[in-house]
Amino acid sequence: MSNQKVRKGEELNEVLLKKYLQENDLLNSLESQVSVTQFTHGYSNLTYLLAFENKEFVLRKPPIGAIKRGHDMHREFKVQSGVRGAFSKVPKMFSFSEDTTILGSDFYIMEKVDGIILNYTAAKERNLSASEYTSVANSWLETMTQLHAVDYKEVGLESLGKPEGYVSRQVTNWGKQFLKVKTATYPEAALVMEWMEKYQPKEYQHCLIHNDYKYDNIVFKDDAWKEVAAVLDWEMATLGDPLMDLGTSLGYWTVATDHEFVKQGIPSPTIFEGNPIRSEIAQMYAQKSGRNVDHLVFYYVFGLFKIAVIAQQIYYRYTKGFTTDPRFASLNKAAELCCKLALKAIKTKSID
Repeated sequence: MSNQKVRKGEELNEVLLKKYLQENDLLNSLESQVSVTQFTHGYSNLTYLLAFENKEFVLRKPPIGAIKRGHDMHREFKVQSGVRGAFSKVPKMFSFSEDTTILGSDFYIMEKVDGIILNYTAAKERNLSASEYTSVANSWLETMTQLHAVDYKEVGLESLGKPEGYVSRQVTNWGKQFLKVKTATYPEAALVMEWMEKYQPKEYQHCLIHNDYKYDNIVFKDDAWKEVAAVLDWEMATLGDPLMDLGTSLGYWTVATDHEFVKQGIPSPTIFEGNPIRSEIAQMYAQKSGRNVDHLVFYYVFGLFKIAVIAQQIYYRYTKGFTTDPRFASLNKAAELCCKLALKAIKTKSID
């Protein structure tokens, strides 16, 4: 993940930040220099690298103009603190603050995990072989099944979500969120929402799920690609149907045979040779987890729709002037594309 200068309008008050760091035993002296740069890859919460006194930490805070839902820093801090007790691939949490006078919002500080984040740009630069991608995909999927096997009660996360009725609530809530931030008429979106309402599963298992599990939220220990050092971005983690987690992952899983517009709209290293196709990932998950994936079209369609809503929410904030990040200017097109892909999957009854 690359980090650069802080974007205009997203600067941190370094005087108050240094005071906070010292009060929480992270900074030894107010005279020390604190370097603040911003991770530029993410599209949601703002993430910064803090470097001082030969140490590095990561600070996370909500984007400007964000609603609490989906950007709840205290919840994210609590989830990672709890999960770490049973699933070691989580950064160590150091401190959380709800004092909005410091940085304009609540925020938390966590460990910076060293390793490799394989986003699209990094993947192109590294030019991995087909066999390396096979290892990447296997390690990525193995870690997901390990997460889904965590005993959430054992680590005190029973209150994290309400697994009963989870699928129904998700279909309803994401539909409502889409209508709230809609900036144009998407006929495909209406058809997809109607279909999901009708064909959603009534019975399903539940476990701890990440809800945004993709290559660029994973830190690999090294370029052997055999070990995942950490899973990042836990803002949407909850208790629910594990196949909803898988469906979202498959929504991001573009492949070489997808239309060029799809590959540009959802850029992912999964397009490169050696990565399994979506149906192969589903079968691999079934083998590793022992779960039935016969009804995966619903979960894939839901995953695509959820990605559409996330893109549309960010685009909506962009149109309101809450962010000036130029990457957000065409996210309405990405939202429309995801709805079209979801409708295609419904009509073809296929996730490939």
